[in-house]
Amino acid sequence: MAISVSPHVYYFQGDAGMASSSNQGFMSNAGFVVTDDGVVVFDSLGSPVLGAAMITAIRKITSVPIKRVIVSHYHADHIYGLQAFKAIGAEIWAHQNGRAYLASDVAVARLAERRVSLFPWVDDKTRVLAADKWLDFTGHKVIPFTMGGIHFHLIDVSGAHSNEDIMLFVENDAVLFAGDLYFTGRIPFVGNADSRVWLTALDHMLEVKPKIVIPGHGAKSTDPAADLRLTKDYLTYLRKVMGAAVNDMTGFEEAYAKTDWSKFAAYPAFAQANRLNSYGTYILMEQESLEKK
Repeated sequence: MAISVSPHVYYFQGDAGMASSSNQGFMSNAGFVVTDDGVVVFDSLGSPVLGAAMITAIRKITSVPIKRVIVSHYHADHIYGLQAFKAIGAEIWAHQNGRAYLASDVAVARLAERRVSLFPWVDDKTRVLAADKWLDFTGHKVIPFTMGGIHFHLIDVSGAHSNEDIMLFVENDAVLFAGDLYFTGRIPFVGNADSRVWLTALDHMLEVKPKIVIPGHGAKSTDPAADLRLTKDYLTYLRKVMGAAVNDMTGFEEAYAKTDWSKFAAYPAFAQANRLNSYGTYILMEQESLEKK
């Protein structure tokens, strides 16, 4: 069900845990903006059937055409619904860095895994779609556009959570779609992301002065500065403990075992994500250590 956020903005809030066949892959957020001339969609959820469900929900609110889908980044839980939107003629926009994901072994492996873990919602007919318009942010960090009297800003935050991160600011309503740079109520998926860039991007997020932030996972935030704390504290703690281990030449297994995770262990997705997040951060801190030499 679409949740109303502001006069023009709605979003869908995914489950707090991980993607599974029982939830059809519904573990992330997506949203849309209704203008007089058309609908702008932000992300498409984690399976074609969820993308189709989004379209059905949008149609209950407005009959204006669904014209554009903005991809926050090319991770499975945000893109496998694109097929449903492509089938009705919507144009897909994404960061030009997303091209690399489409050609990667990671994309092939993830789709193969989801065809098993999310069957029958993701199957042999599911495809990873390229953008119709690849966005080039060279020389600038913001691409503005207007539709139906609503002013939008596409914000380049690539290199934080993924190589192709985009945020969407809806100026008229002061609502920011933050993608996976921002999580509420759960542990973020960090993987091999550059947390140094990510933390900087979180600070920049508030520069547009959003009244409401819609995260990639979790409930909307009406107090963005306060609600950033979990993500910032978690990333900062990972860098602190894994950085200290690297400096002391402590192996990852030993460092992970002796770290006190009690502050974060009760949050959803901790059990599934924390070890991988920690390992990715350990490798990152090794790389940063070499840069200093």
